[in-house]
Amino acid sequence: MAERRPRLLYLAFYYPPSRASGVYRPRATANLLAEQGWDVTVFAAPLTFLRDAIGSFDEKLLDSVDPRITVERPYLNQFVWQKNVHEFSRFRGTFPFLSRSVYDWGQKHVFPENYASWAWASVRRALRMHARKKFDVVLATGNPFASFAAAWMFNKLTRTPYILDNRDAWTLDLFTEEPAFEKGHPAYRWEKRVLKSAANVVFVNDALRSWHAERYPRVADRMMVVPNGWDSDTLPGTIEPPAKVHDDGEERRPRFSYVGTLTGKQPIEPLIEGFDRAREHPDMAGAGLDLHGYLGFFKGADTKLLKRIASALDPDAEEGPDLPSGVRYCGPVSKTELGEVYRNSDVLVFLAGGARYVTSGKIFEYMAAGRPIVSVHAPGSAAEEVLRDYPLWFNPGGLDPEAIAGSMVAAAKAAAGLDRPQIDEASAYAARFERTVSLEPLVQRLNELAARKGAVAG
Repeated sequence: MAERRPRLLYLAFYYPPSRASGVYRPRATANLLAEQGWDVTVFAAPLTFLRDAIGSFDEKLLDSVDPRITVERPYLNQFVWQKNVHEFSRFRGTFPFLSRSVYDWGQKHVFPENYASWAWASVRRALRMHARKKFDVVLATGNPFASFAAAWMFNKLTRTPYILDNRDAWTLDLFTEEPAFEKGHPAYRWEKRVLKSAANVVFVNDALRSWHAERYPRVADRMMVVPNGWDSDTLPGTIEPPAKVHDDGEERRPRFSYVGTLTGKQPIEPLIEGFDRAREHPDMAGAGLDLHGYLGFFKGADTKLLKRIASALDPDAEEGPDLPSGVRYCGPVSKTELGEVYRNSDVLVFLAGGARYVTSGKIFEYMAAGRPIVSVHAPGSAAEEVLRDYPLWFNPGGLDPEAIAGSMVAAAKAAAGLDRPQIDEASAYAARFERTVSLEPLVQRLNELAARKGAVAG
């Protein structure tokens, strides 16, 4: 029998043009598989949901999707996101309390997530496509975790193996490190159900793998760690040391940069206060802190976060648009401009919420940029395991503003003397986290599962 291309169903709700934090992992995974000869079909969120309901939309990200990938967008009941009565169905408009009761019953007794309708619509569409041309493997990424339920149900109906990729944790709050739901919540039953039947369960760090292995020991031997990574198409091929002077010939002052979405989970106040104290140092008087990225993942967060940044130094002051001295909010950065931002930065600030279970994907990109990195996060962060051997890491050991200031001053001095050998050493370490390298164990496992169905990539 002649060899054929393996066919993948990828359940990735947040996929370009979404700008959610986890969008880059499925984008890169799908692109890599398509490049390696896979026939990839991605099921993603409806565009109307991304654009109108949550305001998470970046048109430019669509250009980074391999054109060989088929993208489908199954139906999603947007009940909880509909605020305008003109958007209501006739049933909801006529019987608003009954429709709410029906919806809540489904959340309690069918599936405990607002994305459940997308999961069932995905299964229906996948079955129609499978009848015409069979899928060999299903890869589902969460959150939302309705994708896991869809993979489980599709497996029950077709016996197609599936892998679950946990970009997040379902029943663990990564920031409080406490259970995400009360005892007896249906999410626990569903998590146990989908893990039990999975061919493999993937986590982004070992802390998360260990937490789940302890709770689901019968699945532990099928759990694996596939860390996040950086994407080579977002950074320049050659990294140069920071310029010693500005374009106008004036001596360059230290420029600190944060790149990434700002959220309410991040320790913004310690960062601002630490930077303000660092500016008291003679070499830091003219230093600047540039904040690049969106304010929140969803619409409505912009004003609240900007006011929080502006009032970080004086919580009792009247909230207004003016930021603390030296701090500048620069807005979102397109993928094409990312390399220039890193090139013009002296020091990168790694601002992260949570601790031992959180490894932000942005840290890998930071290392690949070849710049000194100052950590601003709680001690014990999972990112520390990655950063420990990075030669240009400056760790204040916690969120004490005075310690953050000291690390910033030390990092600025290091940036001023940064040379080619130091950058090459940093780049060599970062190379092991390039996305195609990081994804290798997952790709290998997908190939093994596809081969059992008689499909071969390449």
